Amino acid sequence: MRYIFRFLFLLAVLAAVAIVAYAFIGDLSPQRAPVETPITLEVN
Repeated sequence: MRYIFRFLFLLAVLAAVAIVAYAFIGDLSPQRAPVETPITLEVN
């Protein structure tokens, strides 16, 4: 039973390291695109 908990703990640590590595190495920057919205102003 101790080995199962050790394996699950090791798996959780490896998953956390993989997520942090992907955040630093992976391209997580948002895609930029120009957005134009027409506005009508009512002048009295």
